Amino acid sequence: MKVVVAIDSFKGSLSSMEAGMAARRGILAAKPEADVVVKPLADGGEGTVDALIEGLGGKKVHVIVTGPTGHKVACYYGFLEKTGTAVIEMASAAGITLMNKNDPLHATTHGVGEIILDAAKKGCKNFIIGIGGSATNDGGIGMLKALGISFLDADGNDVGEGGQALHKIVSIDQSHLNPLLDGCQFQVACDVTNPLCGPNGATYIYGPQKGVTDDFIEELDQAMAHYADVTTSVLGCDYSHTEGAGAAGGLGFAFLSYLKASLTPGIDLILNAVDLEKELTDADIVVTGEGRLDYQTSMGKAPIGVAKLAKKYKAKTIAFAGSVSADASTCNQAGIDAFFPILQQVTTLEEAMNPTQAASNLEKTAEQVFRLL
Repeated sequence: MKVVVAIDSFKGSLSSMEAGMAARRGILAAKPEADVVVKPLADGGEGTVDALIEGLGGKKVHVIVTGPTGHKVACYYGFLEKTGTAVIEMASAAGITLMNKNDPLHATTHGVGEIILDAAKKGCKNFIIGIGGSATNDGGIGMLKALGISFLDADGNDVGEGGQALHKIVSIDQSHLNPLLDGCQFQVACDVTNPLCGPNGATYIYGPQKGVTDDFIEELDQAMAHYADVTTSVLGCDYSHTEGAGAAGGLGFAFLSYLKASLTPGIDLILNAVDLEKELTDADIVVTGEGRLDYQTSMGKAPIGVAKLAKKYKAKTIAFAGSVSADASTCNQAGIDAFFPILQQVTTLEEAMNPTQAASNLEKTAEQVFRLL
């Protein structure tokens, strides 16, 4: 029997690999002869860097970069030396959790560019970048400026940082784009389909949660459109209407236009990065899961991505979760054959989330389920 385990993190409790290894111990207790392969799992959002570092033998690289407010922040990215790949979460440098007070007119993605350059200096040519949780609405110009591109006003001066700078852009100079970026490939984990501008764009849909108010929302959206127009005139391409261009306050547009990136649903990107499909070709059982299994899971979160891929090779999919909601049966319709909560007894939330206890609960549940197989 071959079993492939790919479990998302139980946030606040177990990492993806910790959960996977706990399930593996339980499976082997029931089926000592089983071939059990554990793969890391994430959806391109929070926890992706840690999952891929731990699961693919990478290392953390700590850096000090410019935060969204312009002050320095400490963060890290993943370095997968074997493949020359950097794994980056933009939120670590420009995330909304780094803001004491939202400031969409000045918040910048500059630090994201600084992380990219640091990785490029270490020889990285492949980049996997998650762009969820941003504090910014700058169209990605902060990141691009850090990479060497200049955005100039009518007098030839730098336009500054943040959303307030976009309407000032008259010319764009790419001649000083850092040569380390030559040959680099950018894969961006993006789960939104919003265009850059308009009623469904970055400013109108995501701006309010970043502090954009009604009195300047239209003006800021028009500034974003102006930035897109100047970009088109310089580059000869227009990605402003492309799905995902509006992600992370227009950062998706910057990646598409200036770095020729591909925008891919997070789960698809990660499943490809960990080479899960190769292991599934001869799998009998696939084990997945996450901290809480509910209706939202069935709408395309990581465990469903695993289940859909398993179905391609006719493998049964079992899911384990810290808790299961009343509407989780939708997960069965989405490809999970059976799911099981791991709690062994009535307990407090704090006790249930204790890493040692959670791992034990997962191991014991996996053992009992696999005794049936």
